[in-house]
Amino acid sequence: MTTSPVSSAAGNTALTPLPAGERLFGWSDHAALWLSLGVGLLVMQIGAYLVPAVGTQTALAVIVCGSILGAGLLAWTAKLGCDSGLSSAGLMHATYGSSFARLPVLLNIVQLIGWTTFELVVMRDGTVAIARQSGGFAGAFWPVLATLLWGAVLLALLSGSMVRLVRKFIGRFGLPLVIASLLWLSWQFLAKASTQGLAALWNRPGEGGMSTLSALDLVIAMPVSWLPLVADFSRHGRDGNSALRGTWLGYAIANTWCYALGVLVAITTPSTDLVAALLLAQGGLLALGLILIDEVDNAYGDLYSGSVAGHSLKPAWSVRRWGVGLALLCTALALVLPMHSLEPFLLMLSSVFVPLYGVILARLAGVDQIASLVTERKVNPSAVAIWLLGIACYHLCAKLAPDWGSALPTLALTFALARVSRSGRRQISAAA
Repeated sequence: MTTSPVSSAAGNTALTPLPAGERLFGWSDHAALWLSLGVGLLVMQIGAYLVPAVGTQTALAVIVCGSILGAGLLAWTAKLGCDSGLSSAGLMHATYGSSFARLPVLLNIVQLIGWTTFELVVMRDGTVAIARQSGGFAGAFWPVLATLLWGAVLLALLSGSMVRLVRKFIGRFGLPLVIASLLWLSWQFLAKASTQGLAALWNRPGEGGMSTLSALDLVIAMPVSWLPLVADFSRHGRDGNSALRGTWLGYAIANTWCYALGVLVAITTPSTDLVAALLLAQGGLLALGLILIDEVDNAYGDLYSGSVAGHSLKPAWSVRRWGVGLALLCTALALVLPMHSLEPFLLMLSSVFVPLYGVILARLAGVDQIASLVTERKVNPSAVAIWLLGIACYHLCAKLAPDWGSALPTLALTFALARVSRSGRRQISAAA
C-alpha cells in the first residue's frame, strides 16, 4: 500500500500539495512574473556573445526558435507544478525517490546560492557604474556599500509574501517600468543601427567560432536554468493550463527581447562592456537603473526557490527563515568571492539539471496523482541511472561534438529513455 505523502511529510509544505486557498495566480500573474524574471543584464550579455560568431540573421533566428523551445520546457514544468501543487523539490522526490532526491535538492540549493551571489555582483557593478557616470561615489568603499544595500533589499523582500510581491508590485508597477526601459533602449539602438545602415547590419555574416546548433544551445541555456525553480512559483496557480500559457508567453517574450537587444547593442556599439554601452545611449542611465531594479526579482526568485528547497530538507525551519539565512550568506559571499572564477563551476552545475528535468518531464507527464509518488519509494533506480547517463552525455557532447550543442541532445536522450522505461502503473489514475 502506498504511504500517504501528507502523513509522511507532515509539516513539510514543500513536499505536500499547496491548499486550494493559497492558489491565487491566474495566467496574467504567471506571465507578468516570468516576463519580469526573464529580463536581465546577464541575458543581454549572453545575447551579445552570439555575434560576431554567427551572422545577424542567424542570431535572430536561433533567438526566436530557442526562446520558444526553452520557454516551452519551462511552461511544461510549470504545468506539472501547478497541477500537482508540489514544489520543485516535491517533483524531484516523486521522480527519484524520497531518499535519493535529497541529493539534487541539495545541488539545487548550492547553484541557487551561486546564482544569487552572481546577481548581487551584477547589481553592485551596475550601481557603481551608474554612480561613476553621474559623477559621485568614486571611493573604494562604494562597492561594499552597494553590495550591502542590495543585500538589505533582498532581506526586506524575503520578509514579506511572495504572492503579494508578484500580484501587487511586479504586475502593477515593476513590470511596466521595465518594459518602458526596454522599449527606450531598443528605440535608441535601432536608431543607431539605422544611422550605420540597417541593410549592412542585417546582412552581416558570421565570423565563425560557433555553429548554429551551438548558438541555439546558448539561447536555450537561460530558460533551462530556471527549470529547478519554476514549480515553486507555478504551484500557486489556480489552473495548470493557465500556468503553462502564462509562463510560456511571458518568458518567451522576455528571452527573445533581451537576447535580441544584446545582439543589437553588440553590432552597433564597439564596446566589450555591455553596461558601458547601455550608459552611452541617450537616457541610458535611467533605463539601466530600472533594469537593475528588475534584476532584484531574479535574485529574489533564486532565494525564494532556495528557501523552499531548504525547507524540504529541514522543515523545522520555515521558508522565511531559510530565505533570510540564504540572503545573509549570499551577501557575505558577494563581498569576498571572485565571481568570474566561479562561472565554470556554476555552468557545470547547470549541466546537472538539464538531464534531471529530462527525466522528470518524461516520468511525470500524464500522471494524475503526482503527489502520491512523493513517498512511494526511497530510490527509483532507473530514474537515477538515466539522470547519471544524461550528465555524462552532456559533458561528452561538449567535448566530442561541440558543434551539436549539449542541452538538446541530452534532453532528447534522457526524455526518450525515461519515457520508454516508465512503469505502466504510473499512468493509472488514482481514481481508477
